[in-house]
Amino acid sequence: MHLGHLPLLGLFLLPAIAPALAWAADPAAASACSIQLSTDGRLFYAKVSAKMTPATDIREELTEVARPLVMDGSMSRASARTAAEAAGECLKLLK
Repeated sequence: MHLGHLPLLGLFLLPAIAPALAWAADPAAASACSIQLSTDGRLFYAKVSAKMTPATDIREELTEVARPLVMDGSMSRASARTAAEAAGECLKLLK
């Protein structure tokens, strides 16, 4: 195998990986976003962000956090929905 063409190979691979690099997580922006959330939104953000991975389904995780609070009457369904939607926008910045 001739390794002289290895740098040239990098030029062909760069366009393929560039979109992935552009969509990298931005924890600082996510944190700044979370500060503006309601109390309920910050609760959701804190619980879900603690276990975020690139493969996390944000909606599923938010539902898992919100459902028990709604079911036990700690939070109304409308309030949970509003808070989860806002927290979800901030959580997207962590992916």
